[in-house]
Amino acid sequence: QLHNTDQLPAEFDEKRAALIKQLTESEHKTKHIREVIENPEVADALRQDKLQNMKLLQDSYQCTPEMVLELYNFGQLQYSSGNYGGSADILLHFSILSTDPELTLSALWGKLASEILLGNWEVGLGDLLKLRETIDKTHFKTPAEQLQQRVWLLHWSLFVFFNHPKGRDGIVETFMLPHYVSTIQNACPWILRYLVAAVITNRRKRNMMQDLVKTIQQVSYMYQDPVTEFVEALYVDFDFDRAATKLEECESVLENDFFLTHAVDDFVENARFFLAEVYCRIHKRIDMKALTTRLNMKPEDGEKWIVKLIRESRMDAKVDFKEGTVIMNSSYNPVYQQVIERTRNLVFRTQ
Repeated sequence: QLHNTDQLPAEFDEKRAALIKQLTESEHKTKHIREVIENPEVADALRQDKLQNMKLLQDSYQCTPEMVLELYNFGQLQYSSGNYGGSADILLHFSILSTDPELTLSALWGKLASEILLGNWEVGLGDLLKLRETIDKTHFKTPAEQLQQRVWLLHWSLFVFFNHPKGRDGIVETFMLPHYVSTIQNACPWILRYLVAAVITNRRKRNMMQDLVKTIQQVSYMYQDPVTEFVEALYVDFDFDRAATKLEECESVLENDFFLTHAVDDFVENARFFLAEVYCRIHKRIDMKALTTRLNMKPEDGEKWIVKLIRESRMDAKVDFKEGTVIMNSSYNPVYQQVIERTRNLVFRTQ
């Protein structure tokens, strides 16, 4: 289309021929070691000690370190040619055998990229967690290098987390780890949009909201969007009109977000739940019509939705349909219950 022709430039054919030649040569160089490591008996004999594994391969099967390195090159060539399944397999073998930390880390990135392109989200999640562990344990030359690796991991993980069935749990658990909270604050505050979306659409993680609000406040001078502003308006300023306005803006933002476009309805429904819950807990007498307006719902649907909210959240409230109001009964937690609530996350944080 760019050149208004159906014929590819000659240089494309040249590059294709060169790549095929490299693939053929690399495939020949790695034939012996691939046959060895694909042998079930050899696979069972391999251990966690990579040096011991290399000694076993050298002494018993005449496999050299150069052959192991060629596996890395072969995996790269497979990836470049679009054979992501072959690339994933070869790079997995290399990462198991390699004693070079830098190349092993690079191979793990290549393996993750291959699984993402294949859409293997279950395997991709395992690779992502392994890569996270490797980054945390590796001693980099400078702290900036480790920070860069974590920034890449946060961004790449979005492909896995927003396609895996349990991804919304995973994104909260990973992004809320101290090292990654620090990474978000210092290098990529825009990632907060996805963390907020994951917490709001996953009510089981609502206990993380307090820590999330603190993080949003800390980076608000660097980054804000309607998603983070909704949380700030609701939990920091208790400005329900502004929160309602931001919720409407969120719909447009999410619809145009590659990762969140499929979660718009889920986000809006749960965001309404959070807005209404906070509103009910700080007011004694609630006009259902006014609350329904803030939730951007029809009066009839709004009343049914508010009643459902009260039941699900077990609020101590009385609904007066004649007056169109909800009366909240005064309640307070005993001191010991307040202590339990405030220390609930300590065990998780210290693990």
